[in-house]
Amino acid sequence: MEQRIAYAVLRPRPPKHPVPFTSPVLVFGSAPSSHVPEGYDGSFPLITVNGSQSIAAGLGLPDPDVTFMTFNQIEGTNPNAVWVRSVLSGRRTGLLHILRWSRSDEDLHEGLARFNYGYDTLRKVSRYERIALFEAGVGRLNLETDQDAKFSNGLTAVLYAFHSGAPAVIISGVNPGAEGHAYNDLNLSRRHSGTDRDTLLALKAKGLRLFTADPSVAENLGLPLWRADSRETLTGSSAKQATE
Repeated sequence: MEQRIAYAVLRPRPPKHPVPFTSPVLVFGSAPSSHVPEGYDGSFPLITVNGSQSIAAGLGLPDPDVTFMTFNQIEGTNPNAVWVRSVLSGRRTGLLHILRWSRSDEDLHEGLARFNYGYDTLRKVSRYERIALFEAGVGRLNLETDQDAKFSNGLTAVLYAFHSGAPAVIISGVNPGAEGHAYNDLNLSRRHSGTDRDTLLALKAKGLRLFTADPSVAENLGLPLWRADSRETLTGSSAKQATE
């Protein structure tokens, strides 16, 4: 109840890209068995999540336009955070969103500098702003009151892309049914698989143009597989937006 009251009082605005997206957006997550979308030529904006940038780069994709990074990846001591910093060392992104950072700006800048991660623009996204993004995209409130209700940063990126005007979103390496991360061998479980699956299906049910580049996700969730000619089926008048 306290969280619901705080959310209502704060009335946070969901984060939105500085310039609306006018083309399909590729959201690249860190689940194993990710693929480059068929016919992808680098002209679509690319959003990565935590350490997934290293996998995207290994597949020949450019530096991301946007990256979402959890606060714990900056200074966390758990094995996955250490892995993320190691695979991102020396890389850079366009707009870097840091999720749920509670310390000073100086600490944030110093933490990123320690693993030499570069960016053009840096923004912080609060817990309640992320919740607002979920509400804007799905149409219901999710306060993430327990582990089963939490949604992943990959889903955050998908919601952000739609909320920022993307006529279509292609996901790769965003797989609610997968375990582990493509950039390490820790085989960590994904505690938000149920919510991620339900959210992706809810976005599809709303008529949003959600595609996947991964055949297993297409088969398991019923999402259309992105093909080289998929862009030809998109029209500005028929593509619904999450902000409607």
